[in-house]
Amino acid sequence: MDEVNEQTENRLIAERREKLGKLRARGGAFPNDFRRDAMAGELHAAYGEHGASSLEAEERLVHVAGRMMAKRIMGKVSFANIQDRSGQIQLFIERDSISAETYQEFKSWDVGDILGASGSLFKTKTGELSVRVKELRLLVKSLRPMPEKWHGIADQELKLRRRYLDLIANEESRRVFALRTELVRFTRSFLDALDFTEVETPMMHPIPGGALARPFVTRHNALGMDLYLRIAPELYLKRLLVGGLERVYEINRSFRNEGISTQHNPEFTMLELYQAYASYEDLIALTQTLVREAARALLGRDLIDYQGKRYDLSKSFDTMTIEEGLCRHIAELDARTVRDLELLRRLCARYEIEPRAEHGPGKLQIELFEKTVERHLAGPVFVTRFPAEVSPLARANDADPFVTDRFELFIAGREIANGFSELNDPEDQAQRFRVQAQAKARGDEEAMFFDEDYIRALEYGMPPAAGLGLGMDRLVMLLTDSASIRDVVLFPHLKPEGP
Repeated sequence: MDEVNEQTENRLIAERREKLGKLRARGGAFPNDFRRDAMAGELHAAYGEHGASSLEAEERLVHVAGRMMAKRIMGKVSFANIQDRSGQIQLFIERDSISAETYQEFKSWDVGDILGASGSLFKTKTGELSVRVKELRLLVKSLRPMPEKWHGIADQELKLRRRYLDLIANEESRRVFALRTELVRFTRSFLDALDFTEVETPMMHPIPGGALARPFVTRHNALGMDLYLRIAPELYLKRLLVGGLERVYEINRSFRNEGISTQHNPEFTMLELYQAYASYEDLIALTQTLVREAARALLGRDLIDYQGKRYDLSKSFDTMTIEEGLCRHIAELDARTVRDLELLRRLCARYEIEPRAEHGPGKLQIELFEKTVERHLAGPVFVTRFPAEVSPLARANDADPFVTDRFELFIAGREIANGFSELNDPEDQAQRFRVQAQAKARGDEEAMFFDEDYIRALEYGMPPAAGLGLGMDRLVMLLTDSASIRDVVLFPHLKPEGP
């Protein structure tokens, strides 16, 4: 904010504080005895099409409340627009219909103040549904002026740092977050109908697990131990499969100490579910149905427009293996050479990828896939057969143990979901944990720890199963045509303000 604007804002704040001081002196500041009985959106839906004469005859008395978004003083008659969570409605304020004192005070009230009003519904000469005010109250004095052009905040930084202003000013932002809530509600009802049980698992873990990611570390003083904010709930949810809860899910907050981008926020919302006696193919079908039905339920269609391109969710989603994708996009690779370690290393050098000396062909395949293929995956497409080297919790394919029975769903060039047939062989899982622990000892901060209790749980016997993780934030982005994850997270992480 430049010096002139700061001086203006400070002056306006001082004027508003002076007005609040007078209210306090009269004992009228911040009352909490007004009760509304109607919402703006509901009134427009119920009475918006009524004729003026029928409204006058009905004399529908309402009590409304909301933030004043605009006011117009016109002598003996004034107008104000107030906004609640459902929309806006106009107040018609006549000097002779309320006390002279209140009318005079109203003229000094500011845009941004929160008002309560009682009166009857009617239509103005221009046909606008309005409340003919009989009682008017100042419920909250707004001390800060709204930013200039606040009816559509253009400053992206301001929108993210002061989400409350964005929600006041921007109807589209309110729509996005309303849809986000609806998506969570829909997902619960979808899974509940399939006999899944919603559960809650710890957010602080003694051992981070369930994904290849760098965790956040915290300290529990009473126990004298470090704990990790969960990077995924996977290992706890699969313990529940061992315990006999055969279909479980959690809509969870997870935390990863990684970079921030248009697709990544340090904390994010994910759906994880696990189904006993199912394979990754079963969850491919479930995922496709969930995404398609969510679009139909929330948007009323299965053709999605996202960032200028259209995606058809009505047809069966395409499938492609990791190696097929590499062979399509890198000329030197084919079915005979796609696992050639030396060739893969030369290709990594070409694409400025710097693998570790111990990385095998599976890891190099994924590095090349992310660099050369992912951005071309318009989709929707299920990418399958991920290398076992980068899938330490997934079941190896029976016919080709180099790969696992794993998939990722890509739409618009980004991963939406990740699922696989679960590894339930405790000895195989223990060996994979050892490999991960060795990688961590060599400096790989994203490698997994060895989780002895999880191995113990598997030794009691976990039924064959499949699991799915679906990024709720990214799905909201797709359904709301939002370019950045920060647009669909109410309070995204940002660098501190100031120099």
